[in-house]
Amino acid sequence: MLNLPIEALRAVALRELAKDGSRPLFVTVSGAHLYGFASPDSDFDVRAAHLLPLARALSVFPQKETLEYSGVEEEREIDFVSHDAGKFFRLMLKKNGYVMEQVLSPLVVIGGPDLDELREIARGCITRHIHHHYRGFSENEIDQLEKQEEKKAKTLLYIYRVLLTGIHVLRTGEIESNLRALLEHHPQEGVTDLIAAKVREKAALDPKEAGRHLLAIEELRGDLEEAFQRTRLPEEPARAADLDAFLVRLRLRGG
Repeated sequence: MLNLPIEALRAVALRELAKDGSRPLFVTVSGAHLYGFASPDSDFDVRAAHLLPLARALSVFPQKETLEYSGVEEEREIDFVSHDAGKFFRLMLKKNGYVMEQVLSPLVVIGGPDLDELREIARGCITRHIHHHYRGFSENEIDQLEKQEEKKAKTLLYIYRVLLTGIHVLRTGEIESNLRALLEHHPQEGVTDLIAAKVREKAALDPKEAGRHLLAIEELRGDLEEAFQRTRLPEEPARAADLDAFLVRLRLRGG
């Protein structure tokens, strides 16, 4: 795991949320740093959920639910996105693996007891239909790879990461986003070399090497579908009511 500039990222998040008058529920790091193959120049994908002031949350008028900021801070490229908790929780109930990864990210910028409680609830909101997120995400990345004349290590790594995360959650019920950790459970020949190539910023791969990875990826696509058929995850979120009650408590606490 890379040494993250937690204080600098926290300062950016708090500054951007303060502009809106919102308070943070949690802030974590996603992207290549979470996935385990960040390069020295990789930007920091900072993801968060916040709480609008109560008066605005209850207003009859539509409110801005998503805050975004991109910029360079202390020579670091930072991409910050935060959703109001109401929107974020609705996404959690819509088989959205991306927001689940953010809630469960071990790279915590702002956390605490509320994040701990949300994580417990989130695990009870994972359903078998999260498969559709990972299948769709992988298909988009595969389409991108097919358009590349020279296959890039970065694109291949994203495909491996997405497929293995999907397979892992369907088999175990646990979200694991870090490719290095996933390889411990699901070894894949040559992927550690891909990570090294990506970190060294080696853009293109030898065609024979790329061909071997394409065959492995096709096999993993089959494994993902098999995992979907065999999974014991439920059809519907088991803790949707708890998530709703949690949101109400958070809103009322903010006054």
